[in-house]
Amino acid sequence: MKNSIFVFLLLLAGIVHAQQLNCTVTVNSSSIANANVNTFKTLERSLAELVNKTDWTGTEYKQGEKIECSMYITLNTYDNNNYTATIQVQAARPVYNSTYTTPIFNYNDKDFSFSYVEFQNLTYDPTSYSSNLVSVVSYYAFMILGIDGDTFAPQGGTQWLETAQEICNVAQQGGSKGWAQADGNQNRYFLVNDMLSNTYSPFREAMYQYHFEGLDNMSKDTKAAKQKVAESINTLSKIYSVRPNAFLTRVFFDAKSDEIVSIFSGGPAISAANLSENLSKLSPLNSSKWSTIKF
Repeated sequence: MKNSIFVFLLLLAGIVHAQQLNCTVTVNSSSIANANVNTFKTLERSLAELVNKTDWTGTEYKQGEKIECSMYITLNTYDNNNYTATIQVQAARPVYNSTYTTPIFNYNDKDFSFSYVEFQNLTYDPTSYSSNLVSVVSYYAFMILGIDGDTFAPQGGTQWLETAQEICNVAQQGGSKGWAQADGNQNRYFLVNDMLSNTYSPFREAMYQYHFEGLDNMSKDTKAAKQKVAESINTLSKIYSVRPNAFLTRVFFDAKSDEIVSIFSGGPAISAANLSENLSKLSPLNSSKWSTIKF
């Protein structure tokens, strides 16, 4: 009996340490009238357990190594256990030798619909499709892991991005919007396929330069680190010559625009001849922000 308990505790410890994400899940039901609030609280708890207790990678992460992220789900309509919603997914990672965390992903998915009955089992199974709800949340879990991996090593998140792509391909059988090429040009299908495409490889290269070669060296050599961040913007601009107004360019600046302004608004000056031009060209929607930077 004692041996059985000991084995159980070891297994439990392994499950706890194998978790990779530290995700805050919020379900906003303020737009749903005359519905059972307890259902939404149960949904929120179930999704939090799915994201935070699933072993997504089989790799052991210590508590301080877990990826900080959030999923904010806004329910728009409800009809007989069928919902339309949006999901805002954000993720951040720590900067080496500092207390600062930097945003790496900030994406609002408006093509989100699902069916849910209170206390429904929500479990990720890599071998089969169970529901659009589980597929969407699992897809973003792997997107977060993949993007995070790219900030620590050149194309370091490929394995997890490929898993997200597999989820995308399998989920198309469910018929929900956002998974197929025909559903629009800025959706889950294009997000992961573009990231794995050689055409857009400068995006992933820029993520590594910006974070590992740039931000992670700020405490050691601020000027050199800022120069690397500037070089990452120049790297990203390679996409413009092939695909102006590319989807991934918007994804990059949705996460990084405010931080870029902060980085270049103080500290030691650097040589940034092309930086202002590239920022204006790549993200004209943020032109008012760029105009506040004194190069």
